[in-house]
Amino acid sequence: MARKIIIDTDPGQDDAVAILLALASPELQVLGITVVAGNVPLPLTLRNTCQIVELSGRDDVPVHAGCDRPLVRPLVTAENVHGTSGLDGIDLPEPALRPQPGHAVDFIIDTLRSEPAGSVTLVPIGPLTNIATAFRRAPDIVSRVQQIVLMGGAYFEVGNVTPAAEFNVYVDPEAASEVFASGIPLVVVPLDATHQALTSRDWIEGMRALPGRCGPAVASWTDFFERFDKEKYGSQGAPLHDPCTIAWLLRPDLFTGRQINVEIELEGRFTAGMTVADWWGVTNRPPNALFIRHVDCDGLFGMLTERLSRLP
Repeated sequence: MARKIIIDTDPGQDDAVAILLALASPELQVLGITVVAGNVPLPLTLRNTCQIVELSGRDDVPVHAGCDRPLVRPLVTAENVHGTSGLDGIDLPEPALRPQPGHAVDFIIDTLRSEPAGSVTLVPIGPLTNIATAFRRAPDIVSRVQQIVLMGGAYFEVGNVTPAAEFNVYVDPEAASEVFASGIPLVVVPLDATHQALTSRDWIEGMRALPGRCGPAVASWTDFFERFDKEKYGSQGAPLHDPCTIAWLLRPDLFTGRQINVEIELEGRFTAGMTVADWWGVTNRPPNALFIRHVDCDGLFGMLTERLSRLP
């Protein structure tokens, strides 16, 4: 049976590739896509999500608009990385696909209450505001979540928005803290792993050569996206952060990590939003997350090519 998931997202070029990978994979049943403010404000992340789903040909997947700001802090966005639209790189038409009525948080709550307990995995690939808000409003759903597989945080690589913090956690560290303390089994795909998942020129040109519309769109997005990391890190390609979560669901054998304790720093003068990852077990705090450290890049990009070639 296909694994039931809800994707929570703030597209983002790498979010777009993650969504396409999920929608191309019959092992996953995408119950819905919930949208949060993050890389750009909510009206843009919502439009981008509708464009991505429409591009995939999977108009059967509902999209719901969620929280437009973090729990307590002002919104921080990343147009410098993703462009003014959040999805720069290719001009897509305004989507005919419309979001479903009802708030994303209500969709998460209602879905977890209606599906069998322990059958739904949450896949947040943006700030964790929608997820934390759902848990606050409906504490009964926490025990019904099978697992949370999220992109966020860093340890050895440290931060990409401050010296200590990764963007998704930094935008809403209070939400992240509540999710990490929820007791739900967590899989955390941090920058330590995703900075190994770099696109190559050959892979991008392979995407561009695929028939249909999705492959060339992925090539154009990653063409745009990789310029930031090349300039900032001197890397050879763009890190596909968010697709690593979907890839872990499909092929966990491509990843290695360790069960550790991860806490979220809320008050540090220079470290707010830091994922305090106890990799060496020095605190004796009980593990609360599988923290991914390495990814098999050849296996990852081989799977991406095979799956994305299935799309129209």
